[in-house]
Amino acid sequence: QVQLVESGGGLVQPGGSLNLSCAASGNIFRLSTMGWYRQAPGKQRDFIAVITSGGTTNYADSVKGRFTISRDNAKNTVYLRMNTLKPEDTAVYYCNLRTGLINSWGQGTQVTVSS
Repeated sequence: QVQLVESGGGLVQPGGSLNLSCAASGNIFRLSTMGWYRQAPGKQRDFIAVITSGGTTNYADSVKGRFTISRDNAKNTVYLRMNTLKPEDTAVYYCNLRTGLINSWGQGTQVTVSS
């Protein structure tokens, strides 16, 4: 089973930036589609961004132009650069790995945007 460990969450003021990281165990990272999702209290888990093994990216409309997903296959790590953060970006952010029959989730990292 693949293990995913997110880091980089925290408290930031509106308009600020954060960088999230997600490190994967094992040797299938480079073959996998990696995604970021988030879940606010009382709401469903929503798609944020995805990057395929070939580097193609896609974003939710709510974060397009503000968030950037990237990956480093040598480090088995996917990143989420978040700029111009808004209070409505407050949520637990989860990393996801998908390849073949494998669909793994990290434990999540809290992002709070507040003054």
